[in-house]
Amino acid sequence: MLLLIDAGNTRVKWALAAPGARAGEWLEFGAALHADLDAAAAAWQGRGVTHALVSNVAGAALRERLAALLEPIDTEWFASTAERAGLVNGYREPGRLGCDRFAAAIGARALAPDQALVVATAGTATTVDAVSADGRFVGGMILPGLALMAGALAKNTAQLPQALPGAAPPPLFADNTNDAIVSGCLSAQAGAIERAAAAQDGALCILSGGAAPYIAPALKCAYRMVDNIVLVGLHAVALAPVPMGDKTC
Repeated sequence: MLLLIDAGNTRVKWALAAPGARAGEWLEFGAALHADLDAAAAAWQGRGVTHALVSNVAGAALRERLAALLEPIDTEWFASTAERAGLVNGYREPGRLGCDRFAAAIGARALAPDQALVVATAGTATTVDAVSADGRFVGGMILPGLALMAGALAKNTAQLPQALPGAAPPPLFADNTNDAIVSGCLSAQAGAIERAAAAQDGALCILSGGAAPYIAPALKCAYRMVDNIVLVGLHAVALAPVPMGDKTC
């Protein structure tokens, strides 16, 4: 049994995959806040896991907690390298690319091979990355996530409230302050994604992350919503030949 873990800034997501399953086909999936990680780990412990592949961008302390929970499982700490699973890393210093972004790009290419792609992951931060049709991670952009944008306005102004998106997106030109904040934040998120897609000559956008359902209705470019694209990428990596070298993140 294969265990895939995406340790992000807010939550830890995990999936169990049977041998031979295609990327993104999981027997079980779960997610937990960092504070609830120990309890969540009970779901994969005792399930016959023989190998774990982990993307961790949440720092050394969380890595130590995960390492303790994963003993004695054979564990690879996924890292960005010059090339992996058929994707060439075009970052100036390949190892400096966030391993979650590299995994997400690999996952997007696994789902839509031989296409120009924009990989937008909307979490605590929003990352918008470009992948060429011939399999090269071109580069990308990072901006505050939807909740961070709204929170920054609430924290740093005297009169503006903390605004969160509701069930339906507000009009572009809102007639109340809460909706105006939401409209502005959604427009900023969607605008970054659309600009990236236009620069990639109308590339398909793969949209993922917790805020993706809020951002999707604001998009004016072609997109495909994919849950947990980092885990999909880790699964694709696990199915590909394993390279030699350091595997830390």
